[in-house]
Amino acid sequence: MRKVIATLRALVEVLEALSKDADPEGVGRLIKEELQRIKKADAALSGELTPYNIVPLEAPSLTNAIGFFPEVRGAISAIRYSEQFPRLPADFEISGQRDADMFDLLEYVFGFQKDNIRNQRENIVLAIANAQARLGIPADADPKIDEKAINEVFLKVLDNYIKWCKYLRKRLAWNSFQAINRDRKLFLVSLYFLIWGEAANVRFLPECICYIFHHMAKELDAILDHGEANPAPSCITEDGSVSFLDKIIRPIYETMALEAARNNNGKASHSSWRNYDDFNEYFWSPACFELKWPMREESPFLFKPKKRKRTGKSTFVEHRTFLHLYRSFHRLWIFLFVMFQALTILAFRKEKINLKTFKTILSIGPTFVIMNFIESCLDVLLMFGAYSTARGMAISRLVIRFFWCGLASVFVTYVYIKVLEEQNQRNSNSKYFRIYILTLGIYAAVRVVFALLLKCKACHMLSEMSDQSFFQFFKWIYQERYYVGRGLFERFSDYCRYVLFWLVILICKFTFAYFVQIKPLVEPTKVIIDLPSLQYSWHDLVSKNNKNALTIVSLWAPVVAIYLMDLHIWYTLLSAIIGGVMGARARLGEIRTIEMVHKRFESFPKVFVKNLVSLQAKRLPFDRQASQ
Repeated sequence: MRKVIATLRALVEVLEALSKDADPEGVGRLIKEELQRIKKADAALSGELTPYNIVPLEAPSLTNAIGFFPEVRGAISAIRYSEQFPRLPADFEISGQRDADMFDLLEYVFGFQKDNIRNQRENIVLAIANAQARLGIPADADPKIDEKAINEVFLKVLDNYIKWCKYLRKRLAWNSFQAINRDRKLFLVSLYFLIWGEAANVRFLPECICYIFHHMAKELDAILDHGEANPAPSCITEDGSVSFLDKIIRPIYETMALEAARNNNGKASHSSWRNYDDFNEYFWSPACFELKWPMREESPFLFKPKKRKRTGKSTFVEHRTFLHLYRSFHRLWIFLFVMFQALTILAFRKEKINLKTFKTILSIGPTFVIMNFIESCLDVLLMFGAYSTARGMAISRLVIRFFWCGLASVFVTYVYIKVLEEQNQRNSNSKYFRIYILTLGIYAAVRVVFALLLKCKACHMLSEMSDQSFFQFFKWIYQERYYVGRGLFERFSDYCRYVLFWLVILICKFTFAYFVQIKPLVEPTKVIIDLPSLQYSWHDLVSKNNKNALTIVSLWAPVVAIYLMDLHIWYTLLSAIIGGVMGARARLGEIRTIEMVHKRFESFPKVFVKNLVSLQAKRLPFDRQASQ
C-alpha cells in the first residue's frame, strides 16, 4: 500500500504539472476536480498507514478488528472532547482522521511531543478498555464506560502519588476523590502518563515524577476552569513556544548526565557523585518544595557539579572502608561480645550463681553502651559528604544519638565503677547497685516493648496511618523515617518462627562455645597467671608485671576468632536439617513406582560417566579413533 500511495502521489504531481496549460474553464477544470478527489482519497489511505501499536486511533482501520470491540469504542468515546472543556484555538490542527480528545488539550497546554501523545492515547484507551472488560462487556449500541472502571485506573496509576502526598503530609492536587468527576480523573491519569512517557531517564525517579505531576496537575485544574485553553506558564520557552521537554525535563537530565560523567565508569567512590537514589531521595522530604515551580535553576537539586568540588549527597554516603564490617553488623558484634563476656565470667566463677557473680556479669552494661557509642561515632563519621543536603531530621537524629550514647556510656561506666567500689566495702547500702539495676531494667524494658509493638500488625498499621506526633516521634527515635519500605513487615507467626529458628542456633552455638571453647581454657589461663615472673630479653614488652599477658592473648585469640565465625556453621547445619525435613515432608525426589526405578537405572550409566569417570578416560576412545 505504501508503494501504491507513493506512485499515486508521483502521478498526481505529474498531472498537476501537465495540466497547468489546460483550459481552466474546460478540460482544466475537470482535471483539477479529479485531482482534488484523488488527493482526498490519498489522505484517507495515508491515515490507514499511520503507525500504531495495537489500536488504530488516527484513522479507522478496516483490517484491525480491535478498534471495533465495544469496550475499546467506549474508551475512545470516554476521552473525546466535550463542550465543557476549554476551547482550543481555531488554528490548532488535529492529527489524523479523528475527533478532538483530551490529549489534544494536553498537547496544546503543556507542549508534549506528538509521538508521546499518540503512544499514551493508545495506552489510556487500552487501560480503560481492560478495566471495563474485567467488569463486563457493554452491550449497548453506543457503549459507555462504567465509573468503577475509571476509578480503578485512576487509583492504580496515581497510587504512588497519593502515598507520596500522604507521606509528606501535603494536600493532593484535587480536593477530594468524590469532588472530581470522571473527566477530571481521565485528565489527571492522561497527564501522569504523558509526564512519564516524556521524562527520559527522569522516569527512574518516581518521587520526582510525583513532584512534577503535583504542580502540573494544579496548573491543569486552573486551566480547565477557564473557557479558553492557554499554554501553561511553566512550559513556555524563551522563544514563546511550549515544550515540556525543554523547560521541565532538560534541566534535570543535564544535571544527572553531568553527575553520571563523574563516576569514572563505576570506579569513582560513592561520595564523589550523585546517582539516581540521591536525586530521588531529595523528594522524600517536604524540603523538596523549596524548589518552587517552575524549578529554580540555582537550587541545590539542580546544582551543576564542578571538577574538584565534592557533590552533596542526599541521605547516605558509602565510604569504602573496613569500618563497615562493624557498622553494618554492629548489633551482631555487640551481642556476640556481650555473651562471650558473660560466659567467660561464669566459667571463671566456676558456675557459682550468687550475688557477686551477678554483679560481675553486669559488667556487660558498660560493654554494651560503649560499643553502641562506637557505632554512633561511625554513623557521624561515615555520613561526611551528605550534611549539606541531608534532611534536618536525619542529621538531628545522628547528633542526638551521638550525645545520648556518649552520655549513656559515661554514666553507666561511672555507676558500675561505683558498684564495684561498694562491693569492696563491708557496710555499704548498695545505693549505686540499685541505681544501676534500675537504669538497665528501664532501658531493656523500653527496647523490648518497642520491638514487640513494631512486630504487632495492629500497632504497626496504627503508627503508619496516624499523623500524631507521639507515634512519629517514637518511631523516629527507633529508626530513621524513609519513604521506601516503610510499610514492609512480616506476620507475627512468621516472626515467631524466625525467632525460634535463631534461638535454636544460638543455644547450640553458646552451649558449644561454653563447654568446648571457653571452659577448657579457664584452668590453663589460671596456671599461666600464677607462673613466677620470668625475665626475657625484651622483658619490658613481654613479661614485666603483666602476668604473661601476651601468652594469654595468644592462647585465647584463636578461640575468640572461631567463636565469632562459627555462627555461620551452625546456621548452615540447622538450615540443612530443616530443609531436609521440609523436603521429606513434601516428598521431593521420592521414587514411588517400579517404572520410576527402571528409569533411574537407565540414566545411571550416564550419570556415572559424567560424575565419576575422569576426563582422560573419556578422551581415550576419541583419541584412538583419531589415531586410526
